[in-house]
Amino acid sequence: MKKLRIITGIALMSILGFTSCQSEVDDVQGQNPNTNAANSTTTNNMKRTSMYDGSFDDFIDGASCSSIVLPAVATVNGVKVNLFTQFSYTQVISILGEYNNDQDSVTLQFPLKVKLSNYTEVVVNNQTEYNAILTACSSAEASGEGAISSINVNFPITILTYNLSSEQTGSIVITSEQQLYTYMSNVSSTELFSINYPMTVTFIDGTESTVSSDAEFQAAINASLKTEATMSEAAENGKKLETILVDGKFKVESFVTAGVEKANDYQGFTIDFANDMSIKVVNTLSTAATGAYEVSSELDVFLKLNFSGNASFNLLNNTWKVTSFNTSSISLQSKTNAAVTVVLKQI
Repeated sequence: MKKLRIITGIALMSILGFTSCQSEVDDVQGQNPNTNAANSTTTNNMKRTSMYDGSFDDFIDGASCSSIVLPAVATVNGVKVNLFTQFSYTQVISILGEYNNDQDSVTLQFPLKVKLSNYTEVVVNNQTEYNAILTACSSAEASGEGAISSINVNFPITILTYNLSSEQTGSIVITSEQQLYTYMSNVSSTELFSINYPMTVTFIDGTESTVSSDAEFQAAINASLKTEATMSEAAENGKKLETILVDGKFKVESFVTAGVEKANDYQGFTIDFANDMSIKVVNTLSTAATGAYEVSSELDVFLKLNFSGNASFNLLNNTWKVTSFNTSSISLQSKTNAAVTVVLKQI
């Protein structure tokens, strides 16, 4: 699950959203789809899926093509944070997650070291040099040369090598993404190769599949990119939902459980979603319940509610799938029981 509200620094870049900018790969295969040259579709597929994935720290640097090599120093919403190890990221995430509709900012302290998609590390001395890296990343992804992070090859795999007469010359066991990237980046014009299928891949949603040919691998990549696009859309919708929740006050218009409408139990109550992820339920001038909420996304958007202090609202404590929403109404369905539904209407 991808947590919402992991927002990159506005002081660094205006190119947020690299992670999901890949386009589907070309459908063209060679005359022999399982014997590949340096410029074949499969070579490109293997190279792009094995590039270094720098997306894990996008909430700090905003660039999926690279990552910051620790230690480093960042100023997050005005707070200086010393990043010694990846455990330090929790402090950054905590600061960014304190409010859900504020303008977050992350400023990196230069010089710093960056690890690029080709696994090399470079020293960046100033913002101008860093902007050049961001621009190169954007250009690579726009031209279909960026990393494909929506699918991972499960290692080890075996590559069979051939000469230009299609005679097998040997085999190589590949045990890591970096080893695979290095091999695919150095295939010469005088050699051919094939993947010794079957090969297992893992999709961005955690599911696995076995592919038995270059064509099946390409189909799996295309499917993974569509899943990634769906997850990206859900994340964006989650951000929109957070804004709607904070900007309005709501009432329970409908609550159906066990086939019974329970909306009458909530008449006269107003639900106020605060910017700090807390909830307050008011009846006339008194507080009837308090609690917390959380918006998250996978392939869909989810709203987790946790009330206390009122038996009727305690019944709404659940993780709800957001089936539809707009500025006036939010429709929810229990993640575990589709027959249980809630409709929140903005007052």
